Amino acid sequence: MQAVVTCRAAVPEDVESLYQLISGYAERGIMLPRSREALHRQLQHFVVAEINNELVGCGSLCQLGQELVEIRSLGISEGHKGQGIGSHLVDKLMEHAAARGLRKVMALTYEVSFFVKNGFEVVDTSIFPEKVWADCRHCPKQDRCDEIAVLKVLDI
Repeated sequence: MQAVVTCRAAVPEDVESLYQLISGYAERGIMLPRSREALHRQLQHFVVAEINNELVGCGSLCQLGQELVEIRSLGISEGHKGQGIGSHLVDKLMEHAAARGLRKVMALTYEVSFFVKNGFEVVDTSIFPEKVWADCRHCPKQDRCDEIAVLKVLDI
C-alpha cells in the first residue's frame, strides 16, 4: 500500500528538516546550500511533502522576472525517491506560480527526464537573462555550468 503524500506550505518548525535535506544534496554538489537563516527568510516560498507527519521532500519558487519563476531546492529524502513525491511538489509549486500570475516556470537541473515527465521542455539557458544576472554570476560553476535548463509555460 502506497503511503499518502501531503504537500503544504512550509512553517518555521520545518527549517531544521529543510536544512538537513538541502545540505545532503549540497554536500554532493547537486544543489546550492541554504543556511538556516536564509531558509527562515525564504520560508514563505517553500512547500514541503510529508508522509505520516515526516518531512520527506521540499521545493521552492524564486521570482526572477515579471512572469518568470524558478523552481529551487527541489529534493526528496533518501528512501522516498521514486514514489512520485517530486511530481506532487512540482504540481503544488505550479499552483503557487499560477496563483501569482507567473506564466513561465524554469529550473536548472541534472534530472532532465523528471522535468520532461512533468511537462517541461529543455531550453537554452541564454533565454533566462534574469537568472544569469540574479544568480549565475555568483556561482562557482559560472564558466562551466553543467546543469540543463528546462521551462514550462502555464496556461493561466
